[in-house]
Order: sequence, then structure tokens, then C-alpha cells
Amino acid sequence: MPALLRLDGIEAGYGDLVAVRDVSLEVRAGELVALIGSNGAGKTTTLRAICGLIRLRRGIVELDGARIDGLSSAAIVGRGVGHVPEGRQLFPSMTVRENLELGARTPDSRRRRSETLERVYALFPLLAERHAQLAGTLSGGEQQMAAIGRALMALPRVLMLDEPSLGLAPVVVSAIFENLVTINRAGTTVLLVEQNVLRALRLCARAYVLENGTVTLAGTRDELLADEGVKRAYLGH
Repeated sequence: MPALLRLDGIEAGYGDLVAVRDVSLEVRAGELVALIGSNGAGKTTTLRAICGLIRLRRGIVELDGARIDGLSSAAIVGRGVGHVPEGRQLFPSMTVRENLELGARTPDSRRRRSETLERVYALFPLLAERHAQLAGTLSGGEQQMAAIGRALMALPRVLMLDEPSLGLAPVVVSAIFENLVTINRAGTTVLLVEQNVLRALRLCARAYVLENGTVTLAGTRDELLADEGVKRAYLGH
């Protein structure tokens, strides 16, 4: 099956700092793929480069065979790439519903906004209960749900998540990850950046390991769970 999302030799960074170099990966339609690694490995930079928040210095990003590198972030969202940033980045003085509706910015997503909002509320019933509550008053877990819901409002073909478990209690993380499985099974392709390597590997079908801005290992979930280097570096074995 051809890749829905494909990166070929991308390089990106900030000022004189090269944060990722020669990174290539692919995510096929319907997959849940993890990008794992330690802090500072370049995972967030990779997602930011895909969605146009930082410009590539070299390399190619393709969605369904068409190049999207060089497009604006809004245009990339319009092509079908959703991004849930690290730290949620909601608008705290706006209500939950207002934050969600901000995600529906493309013509198609605006037309289907009511229908998609109902699906988000079905996935996250707490958001329906708190639809009129200011987003800044939500718990961390509820804010993460709202951030995922906002990205889903754009009807993404690929949903990218940056550290969705960060700062959350284990029981909340389990619920969030169950939601990601539901989202994936409903047809949305998922690229998950996650520092909790064991949780990420248990969730995904395939994964890439990023170290010092470079992909050093790739394989299926079972291959990486059995890899001695992964065990030593990330699983405490």
C-alpha cells in the first residue's frame, strides 16, 4: 500500500541549530504509527515541519503523493493534516465549544461542523457536559480531549499528536489512548509522538526511533519491543 504521509530526507531547525536531519518515514492509510525518542530528539520539530510551522531546509513531505512542503499551515490543514500540539494550546478565555468550532476552518469542515461536533461529543462526553465552560478552567486531561477534538473538527486524514500523555495521571492517559484507538479504527490515520515509549509501542502498528535528530531504527511494534537497544534505552531493561 502506498504511503498516505511520506517524509523523504527532511532537514529542519531553528536559526543555526539543525534539529532533524535526513529524516525519512512513511505512514500508510489507516495505520497508527509512533515516533519515539528521548527529550530533544527532534520529534516535535518533525511534526512542526510536516504541518508547515517551520520551513524545511531540504527534503520532501508528501500527502497522498502530492508535495505539501512549502504550503502554508492553513493550506496543509486544508489538505487533511491535523496537529495536536504539545501543551494543548487552547484559548483559555473561550468556551470548550468555541475552541472546538475553531478547528472547523476549511469549507468542507465548516459545512459539516454540527455533524462533526456531535461525533466529538460522542467520543468525549465530558466535553459535551462542559461545552459552555471556559477552556482554561478544565483539568489537564479535559484540555487534552478538547485539543484532540479541535483537531478532529477539521476532518483530518492524518492526525498528528505531540506528547498527548504529558503531565497527565496514568488513568487519564489510558483513557486518552483508548480514544486514539477508537479514532484510528474509525478511519483516521494517526502519527503519534510520545515519550512514554512502552505505551506508544503497545498502541501502534509500527514505530520509528528518533535519536539526535536522525531516525536510527524502524520496525513493527513487536520488533521494537524485542529490540535490546530499545529495551535498554527506553524500557528500563
